[in-house]
Amino acid sequence: HTRTHISVLLLVPGEHLRLCPQDYTCCTSQMEETLALQSERDFLKAVEDSSQFLLTTFTQRHRRFDEFFRELIDLSEKSMNQMFTKTYGRLFTQNAHVFQELFVELRRYYSGGSVSLSEVLSDFWTRLVERVFSLVNPQYHFTEDYLECVSKHAEQLQPFGDVPRKLRIQITRAFIAARALSQGLATGRDIVNKATKVTESECVRGLMRQWYCPLCRGMTSLRPCHSLCLNVMKGCLANQADLGTEWNNFIDALYQVSEKLEGPFNMELAADSISVKVSEAIMHMQENSVSISSKVFQGCGNPRPSRSKRSPKDSGGNRRPFRTYTPEEKPTTAAGTNLDRLVTELKERLRPMQGFWVSLPHTICSEERMAADVTNEDRCWNGQTRGRYLPDVTGDGLINQINNPEVEVDTSRPDVRTRQLIMELRVITNKLKHAQTGQDMDFVDSEGDDGSGGSGGGDHVERYNDDWPGYGPHSPSYNKPPHNTSPIKPPRNRERNGSKWNKNGHGRAKSASSLHAPSVLPLLCLPFMAILASMWR
Repeated sequence: HTRTHISVLLLVPGEHLRLCPQDYTCCTSQMEETLALQSERDFLKAVEDSSQFLLTTFTQRHRRFDEFFRELIDLSEKSMNQMFTKTYGRLFTQNAHVFQELFVELRRYYSGGSVSLSEVLSDFWTRLVERVFSLVNPQYHFTEDYLECVSKHAEQLQPFGDVPRKLRIQITRAFIAARALSQGLATGRDIVNKATKVTESECVRGLMRQWYCPLCRGMTSLRPCHSLCLNVMKGCLANQADLGTEWNNFIDALYQVSEKLEGPFNMELAADSISVKVSEAIMHMQENSVSISSKVFQGCGNPRPSRSKRSPKDSGGNRRPFRTYTPEEKPTTAAGTNLDRLVTELKERLRPMQGFWVSLPHTICSEERMAADVTNEDRCWNGQTRGRYLPDVTGDGLINQINNPEVEVDTSRPDVRTRQLIMELRVITNKLKHAQTGQDMDFVDSEGDDGSGGSGGGDHVERYNDDWPGYGPHSPSYNKPPHNTSPIKPPRNRERNGSKWNKNGHGRAKSASSLHAPSVLPLLCLPFMAILASMWR
């Protein structure tokens, strides 16, 4: 009885069908509608499965890099606090807010805040020169106006030597690259999420015809011909294919920035160098304090003697010399890895992402459950019956679907959501390309007059050979021509008059030097540390 009932169903004429061929069928209108919805779900699942590698990579890599970069900043601040507390004692703790503010701003920049790294570093050196100048001249009392006069002309005096310039180059380009990479990975994740949900309204008909119409004809084991599948998928994924060019540019830019991070823009070395460079700067000012003070007194006038006549020798005592950690002593980051390993793993995953959206129809149709093998062209479902599929396979992208025989695609107007995704890709790619040359796109037009955008200079003129302190095998060796960069002058935070050195009315001067000064002594040679430490207590 059951077999007879099925045979009767198979003999039902198909005039009621809207999507499948109207031959004899076993499908009712409701069954056809149900199968059409199922075909759409199958399609979205196939797209999701095929793009899972992208989504997982961007999500996991973003989380790991973000955790790693934030931990580097935390460890850098912790290292500075520990080292400076041992060396300077109470004086450092009394002035710790100067250093805390630096790291607050560095974190704010990395987190996406509208922060100029050049201004952040400039303000840090300005505040530091005021404090150190007071400390190397404890026999005088300096008013705020007087210290303002000192800080304005720190660039001319170069109290910290060439250290501020070097640190600015190291910090800006490393932080710019780190932030751009982190933002790029997050954008990649979001693009994949959005792109996999873009579908053509006419796509369902083609999906139903290739996957479930054979079932309505009783050909339950027949799979669609490979070329039929390609035409359906190219019609359904026409908008995704239009992402191809910008997507490839985006992947290239991510790859190149990641290479910069493990090379000249190394974030690990940049974070480690902060405390090292600051200590070098303070030592340089100590060693040249007599000459610097003499020039300041000439320019700003003789200061008023302090009530306390305490001199640096009065307090006596020594503190342990400054030291840096060896790579073996450094704490393991929360990320449980290092930058080289993270970058290597990322690059391995970026390579297969090239051309993903254009090749997606081929990826889906190559799956055994989705379509017949290309060698089975005569024994597959061609959209009407068993046999060879004759129409040509269409090209890629929206414009090439004008003659698609399986999916009616409106090629007269681009999909709005796809255009938005293309713009998002262009924006982040542009940011990544600027980061490759040490430039922050947000400030490249407003900062600096040296073509560096206030962020480390162009790639063709970067200075690599003298950037890093001695880190042994961890120190990258690059031989590029030197680059003279002038410090950028942010807007003044306070205005003062009266100094004979303040005739041009320019903003707060930076203590960064634009000259190539000889390198200062290594950290372990601190002949003046004990003197300054005794003054700071």
